[in-house]
Amino acid sequence: MSIQAGLVGLPNVGKSTLFNALTKSSIPAENYPFCTIDPHVAITEVPDTRLDALQKIYGSAKKIPSTVKFVDIAGLVKGAAEGEGLGNKFLSHIREVDLILHVLRCFEDSNITHTSPTISPVDDYETIVAELMLKDLESVEKRLAKFAQQEKMLQGKAAELKELYAEKELLLNIQQALEDADEQKVRTICTQTSVVTIPLLSSKNFLIIANVAEDELEDDGYKNNKHYQALLKRFGAERVIPICAKIEYELSQLADDEIQEMMDMFGLKQKSLESIIQKTFSNLGLITFFTCGPKEAHAWPIIKGKTVREAGGEIHSDLERGFICAEIFNCNDLFKYKTEARLKELGKIRREGQDYLVQDGDLVLIRFNV
Repeated sequence: MSIQAGLVGLPNVGKSTLFNALTKSSIPAENYPFCTIDPHVAITEVPDTRLDALQKIYGSAKKIPSTVKFVDIAGLVKGAAEGEGLGNKFLSHIREVDLILHVLRCFEDSNITHTSPTISPVDDYETIVAELMLKDLESVEKRLAKFAQQEKMLQGKAAELKELYAEKELLLNIQQALEDADEQKVRTICTQTSVVTIPLLSSKNFLIIANVAEDELEDDGYKNNKHYQALLKRFGAERVIPICAKIEYELSQLADDEIQEMMDMFGLKQKSLESIIQKTFSNLGLITFFTCGPKEAHAWPIIKGKTVREAGGEIHSDLERGFICAEIFNCNDLFKYKTEARLKELGKIRREGQDYLVQDGDLVLIRFNV
């Protein structure tokens, strides 16, 4: 799948360190043919204990997990919308991602310079969003400038004119919100309309990665960090992920038997990297279905709301083209009742047609003919 998340941040906030940790956790090249396609892209495994359990049940020779693609986007500086620094390149790269991960510095360190005299992750976030909104305003104004000509071309075409006027009204509302620097209003307008228009950078879904100091990890000491608290107040706990990029990178360099020892030393119950991957996967609107057998246990990521026929196309185009039906059950039922034979006795294995909407955790066997 081409869906991807982009790491965004000002210089010296820990973005590159975090990306390097993600790169080290990328899946081996033999499991995914394009995992080294670009040094600024990391295709990373999504931790899923269900896949581990399914591999044991089916005795699969190997497992292939779901993946998330992370893009390391060049650092932004104030004035990017006017081309400062790597401005235009930055903005073109961010346009291509589906989810923005704002990496924000929440640690004090006089040895690491910052773009501002004081550390303020909320201000850093607003600097980035201001640049996105300025670029959006430019895009909206360019689009509005074309309406008069299009209106003339569509004279006598009532239905198409109606769509054009609806888009114009939408863009005028967005333009006002952008001029007012009202990010939340832009998001609200974009999420509450069915009118199709140009894509906007400032309306993209996002998560906040709060990069804290390593000495704040033990006993969740970061919870007393004033910068982290400011982010919670602004964005809420569901959107903010606390990490220490430096520790995550160091963990990514260790052998498996050394990782737990270091985690215990810092009182970590889970690698923050795994939390980032899992929350990114969820916020991209993805779910996982499985195909399992003696050769492999395979997790397949798809956008929630896909039909089983469309899901078949993720496996192979022939399965979608020649779809007949699908035999489906959920992995939670298999974990509960242990065997497929028992599921059949209980009527838990269903035969579904092409319009069935795949649910997270479904095991799918597609019957097809081409």
